Amino acid sequence: MFVLVNLIVMLGMLFVVPAGLHLVDPVRLAPVRRTWPLFAVPGAVALWLPRGGAAAALAVVYALGTLLLAAEAARRLAATRSLVPAEIAVLTALVTPSVAGLALVAERAGHELFGFTLPILALTVPHFHFAGFAAALVAGLVCGRAAGPLARFAALSVPVGTLTVLGGYFVDDWAELAGALVLTAGMWAVALVTWHDIRGAERDRSTRALLAVSAIVLVATMLLALSWAVGEAADLPHPDLTWMAATHGLGNALGFALCSVLAWRRIKDMKESAV
Repeated sequence: MFVLVNLIVMLGMLFVVPAGLHLVDPVRLAPVRRTWPLFAVPGAVALWLPRGGAAAALAVVYALGTLLLAAEAARRLAATRSLVPAEIAVLTALVTPSVAGLALVAERAGHELFGFTLPILALTVPHFHFAGFAAALVAGLVCGRAAGPLARFAALSVPVGTLTVLGGYFVDDWAELAGALVLTAGMWAVALVTWHDIRGAERDRSTRALLAVSAIVLVATMLLALSWAVGEAADLPHPDLTWMAATHGLGNALGFALCSVLAWRRIKDMKESAV
């Protein structure tokens, strides 16, 4: 399972995050994007080393890069006059990789941080790259492009759901289920607005196809996440972590995050070329 998880995390570190930063603010975040490989490459190498000092040291380098993103979130928040839903989602996207960075350091050092087992810490890393950074980013982009209450609901509920899931880690499975319910509702709202409003407004066939895949996959992967959370909370049969990594994790990484980032990059490029 962890070979697959490591590959998913590498996709997030090396492509999704820097590509997402270009979508957030290509000018202000350009210095961070240029230096990002200095943080992401050591982080990627740390994934494959045995747990210990060397792996932990490289993970610390990556964690420092995620703190730069959190610092950018603080800067944006200080400069924001009106905290609209889309901006809340973008701020969440910039902050959540730091949770992944902290979990990576602890897991690579072999330290059960806050009592969480090493496998759970290892899975926290991809979760906050994709259910954190990518999901909140796309929710913010969708809300910034589409008008209406459903888009605003998506931009607010994805951050709330993500943070509630994080808080649920420290409470119990029922609190985590509450977060999963909110996050699932928000992601399904993202999928619906993407399919109906964003995809429908695009004429480029490749962009439409990428948006369609991201929306369809998102419905399925969040249903899997919800079934797992219900099973954990109510002690009912549910997919194990290996199955979740191979379905929910891989689907979110490739079908949702990768396709979404590629689609929004095409949308941004075509908009800039038309100006």
